[in-house]
Amino acid sequence: MATKKSGTTPKPSGNQYLKWLIYLLVTGIIIIGLLFYYISKALLPDTAELENPKYEIASQFISADNLVFGKIFKYNREWLDFKDINPNIVKALIATEDVRFYSHVGIDIRGTARALFYLGSKGGASTITQQLAKLFFTQRSSTFHKRIWQKLKEWVIAIEFEKRYTKEEILAMYLNKSDFLFDAVGIGAAAKTYFGKDQKISQ
Repeated sequence: MATKKSGTTPKPSGNQYLKWLIYLLVTGIIIIGLLFYYISKALLPDTAELENPKYEIASQFISADNLVFGKIFKYNREWLDFKDINPNIVKALIATEDVRFYSHVGIDIRGTARALFYLGSKGGASTITQQLAKLFFTQRSSTFHKRIWQKLKEWVIAIEFEKRYTKEEILAMYLNKSDFLFDAVGIGAAAKTYFGKDQKISQ
């Protein structure tokens, strides 16, 4: 007497799940790689613009005895080299914004994975270098899909910045480019606007 076949569908084995997981992982890596390549070739600012980002520095009027008695500016900004920036400001920036700044190459893989896993509820993952890329070359997007595209562009530009500049140069650019409100752009102008003194003076 013939036995009836069961109507239940066989469940996928553990090996099949593993194969699908590997397939999805490899496919995802390939897609991200292709997107990175496209952005780097088609959408990335040119080499000259990456190596010489535009700054608008305030013009100063200096008296014969070397005193500044006036400025003309669109943005109240003065350029500071890294060696002229208060080290306590640098330490505070890294501690609050990017604790692994000196160990990543523009993207914090660990931070990005955490942000994706917790959907951003335990903080973002943008590195200082990514934030610098946003300050120079991207703007906040209005939709989720545009935001994803912008984030990919930030990643590519951040990696390019890390190739072209030292960590100290990146920190200096970030602190010189950041907007501190009230027409004070950069840490030098911000210190004088808010505290009436040079940022290197700690007291």
